[in-house]
Amino acid sequence: MYLFSTAQEQPVQLEQTTFAELGLKENDVEELLRKNVELLCDEEDDSMLIVGQQVKNAASGRLDLTAIDKEGDLVLIEIKRDKKDIEKRKEAFEIQAIRYAASCATINSTGELIQDFFIPYVEKHREEYPQTGLTTEEIAKRKLDEFIQINGITAFNAHQKIILVASEFDAQTLSAVAWLNSNQVDISCYQICLFKLGGHILFDVKKLLPVENYYVNINKSKELERGRRTVSRRQLPKIEEMMTWEDGVREHDIIVAKGTDKEAVLLANGQVQAPEGIMSLQKWLKMIYGWSSVQTYAFAVLKRERKTLEEIRALHMKKEQGGEENQDDAAD
Repeated sequence: MYLFSTAQEQPVQLEQTTFAELGLKENDVEELLRKNVELLCDEEDDSMLIVGQQVKNAASGRLDLTAIDKEGDLVLIEIKRDKKDIEKRKEAFEIQAIRYAASCATINSTGELIQDFFIPYVEKHREEYPQTGLTTEEIAKRKLDEFIQINGITAFNAHQKIILVASEFDAQTLSAVAWLNSNQVDISCYQICLFKLGGHILFDVKKLLPVENYYVNINKSKELERGRRTVSRRQLPKIEEMMTWEDGVREHDIIVAKGTDKEAVLLANGQVQAPEGIMSLQKWLKMIYGWSSVQTYAFAVLKRERKTLEEIRALHMKKEQGGEENQDDAAD
């Protein structure tokens, strides 16, 4: 991978590395994802609230991270550093995750989730919840209720989802995940690639598509990984592009966090100037709602239009699509 800078005439080659080479352990990767769970999200479609970390089930298994998503489903995030860590386990990576998902399927109410998962999580990270005068139970209930209300969640834990994370996967795991997906199990693999750049570490997160060409052919002596494919976040227009539209957003526009009176000023680079400083829109919204990840475009409201950025983008794209259809008709 290369990084191009306009300040340099030649692109700089990035040196690929691994968690092991950096001396990072599995719990370091877990902490990275706990604080940046949007790495596992399509930031424009997904909201997730981390509600549990290292929760122990009745069989003494420990769930790495547990979240609730915008549909009200529980999401199990299981982490391994690399392929070696996956292969040396006695129990297959995906089987471990399925066992944990089965444990979570027994959670029938938000009260259970709060008591068994969220209260211990809030207690462990109490410094991240600065509300004074509230107990950990009150904080957990308030945060979960707010997340459910703002996302319009009407069903709780109707399904469970599994996310497997590693810097590299073995063929057997990918084959198993492909088969599970074809049998309606919601399980996905995310690969985190790391690169060195001076004293910095860059991350490239890819969702591996578990399609049929991941299957290991039973008639072959060697494992096959044919045509591995990856997918990045959907290529919807970003805020920088929206700032070039006549009907889009502009520098110095006021952005309001949906359902609050919190405001920030949009800057030319797509970031916002908030009372707390200059930051990305995603980070500002996460700070306001206290969630692990926020649907950026669904929860950012353009004050002068009283529409979310998602609504503005959808209207523009619909208008653009209509124009393309008219051009096609004229050509016919």
